[in-house]
Amino acid sequence: MASTGPERREEEDAVAGEDEDTGAQVAPIVKLEVVAVTTGEEEEDAILDLKAKLYRFDKEGNQWKERGVGTVKFLKHKGSGKVRLVMRQSKTLKICANHLVLPTMTVQEHSGNDKSCVWHATDFADGELKDELFCIRFASVENCKTFMEMFQEVAESQGKKEESEDASAAAGLLEKLSVGDSKTEDKGQEEGSLATKEKVAVDKEEVQAEADKKDEAESPA
Repeated sequence: MASTGPERREEEDAVAGEDEDTGAQVAPIVKLEVVAVTTGEEEEDAILDLKAKLYRFDKEGNQWKERGVGTVKFLKHKGSGKVRLVMRQSKTLKICANHLVLPTMTVQEHSGNDKSCVWHATDFADGELKDELFCIRFASVENCKTFMEMFQEVAESQGKKEESEDASAAAGLLEKLSVGDSKTEDKGQEEGSLATKEKVAVDKEEVQAEADKKDEAESPA
């Protein structure tokens, strides 16, 4: 039997009390501050970003060992223009590969698998430089081709960049040498002009001295 009268009103008041907003604010027990996380990539632009699985060749065990599954990137520095290859594991963000892309590097398709390719590099992922043979496998043939094409394009562009820098450095050196030669020549001309003036002055003094002697000899005693 449904309750009526005072009991019903008490239940309705209780429900209303539960829904009523008192306006009270409860301060959090622990206040968390926003912390800026730096990745070391703030001064670089990503020119390639693909999911892949990376392997390194273990020379001692003579076998391939998995290095991690994650995202591989080509990062171009905004200031220097240098490009490095960086790969991090998806969950932990641990670095699997970290090395510059140099003009001498080449990448080639892994034998028997058109979704994989291999290359040599001097890697710094473990905090020290190591010569590594890497193999990377993608989910599709298209992604593998995109990676290889970008790798070769970056390597070639870095070679042209080095040639341009060498040419600029050589031009700067020649310019400095030319300025130095010009200053030396100007200084030589200035010194030659001064020597000429000094010689003329000495000649005048000698002529005047001879004239004085002649006057003294001709004057009456």
